[in-house]
Amino acid sequence: MSVLDLPAIEAAFRALQRAFPEINEDLSDRRDPFDDEVVANMLQGYALVDRLLADKIDILAMGRLNCWLKINAVVLCGACETAAEENKRLLQATEQRFYDQEGGGIGDIMEWYSFNLRESVWRRAAGVYNRLLAEPQLFIEGNHRSGALIMSYLLVREGRPPFVLTKENAKGFFDPSSVMKKTKKRSIIGRVKFGELTRAFADFLKAHADPRFLAR
Repeated sequence: MSVLDLPAIEAAFRALQRAFPEINEDLSDRRDPFDDEVVANMLQGYALVDRLLADKIDILAMGRLNCWLKINAVVLCGACETAAEENKRLLQATEQRFYDQEGGGIGDIMEWYSFNLRESVWRRAAGVYNRLLAEPQLFIEGNHRSGALIMSYLLVREGRPPFVLTKENAKGFFDPSSVMKKTKKRSIIGRVKFGELTRAFADFLKAHADPRFLAR
């Protein structure tokens, strides 16, 4: 049984796709086009998140951390085995970075999450996203998109709507993400900035929570 309303998510993406050239002009840092391939891969990503939620798979459990890599692979390659094979070297390098990266990697995110279990789900989702995005980033490519899907998983499993990029929230998502991407998570300044940005981003997530993206 579906947890997410995938047709509603696709409709929001198509509306964003039409508006994106104009939105992109107003961003602090220009983004790559929101083209058909990006949309298709993201929709497959939400379908994967939907299955993980429906099957009650805990992607934060030690034996399930590979689910994060699966989400990133779908973001980059879709569910196509041929595309995954063509990008085999990238996916292998991403896996090594994911587990072994000094000063980052999945261990850094899990450590942060374990210390913040008493925070609201908005703060925890925002923190995981920012931790994923800050330097050094968790994945080699596709951090923004993978982060949006992982935030959605965290939010929905605690009864909140998923985060879905729309034409209304795109600027509020991309501009602070650009700042976070340039922040070194281990520096003193980076730690202060991380806390400030996480609080602000948690408020953003809560303000843009949209129940239409949950299955009824």
